[in-house]
Amino acid sequence: MSTVAVIDYGSSNLRSVAKAVAYVAGNRHRVIVSDKAQEINEAARVIFPGQGAIGQCMGSLRAKGLDAVIRDCIRSRPFFGICLGLQSLLDASDEDGGTAGLGVIPGTVTRFQDHVRDDLGNVCKIPHMGWNQVYQRQSHYLWSGIEDGAWFYFVHSYYASPRNRSDIAATTQYTVEFTSAAARGNVFATQFHPEKSQKAGLQMLKNFLEWEI
Repeated sequence: MSTVAVIDYGSSNLRSVAKAVAYVAGNRHRVIVSDKAQEINEAARVIFPGQGAIGQCMGSLRAKGLDAVIRDCIRSRPFFGICLGLQSLLDASDEDGGTAGLGVIPGTVTRFQDHVRDDLGNVCKIPHMGWNQVYQRQSHYLWSGIEDGAWFYFVHSYYASPRNRSDIAATTQYTVEFTSAAARGNVFATQFHPEKSQKAGLQMLKNFLEWEI
């Protein structure tokens, strides 16, 4: 039985992520929630979920030495980032007065503009919260069994903008067309929350557990 590590840096959604992963894992994988470098490094697969502010996230990662652990894991095994787990992989974010990221995926993170109106003239509220469609921009194993344009659940005020189009796995429309999933090498990361996205989200987590590098 292989181990899947859910990185614990203090985010509030760890248990819901771990519970969803355990549900699709069945008896094939052991799911642990950990902030210990050795346990994470020994896991066959790693998931980095996060929500809240990126400044606190990055500060906690560095204080615990988990920034180096994440970089090591990305080099050698399947790695899944969720929400801040995507944004933190880029070079920098405008949030919290400017915050340096892990620099795994070249690009920046920007806040949605306020007072933008949709096609019906309604003001788009920030944060972007609720269900929205995700359009696949590159083929990837994690899309297996998931329709293009499937609905996933979002909660965020900032969005990632990878520098290279080759890193964009999916886009979504909300005030702008933004990157809702990114992929590079061993990494797949989403702005949406698969653990809150019912059937499509559970299918994506199942695909991650089956993804072979």
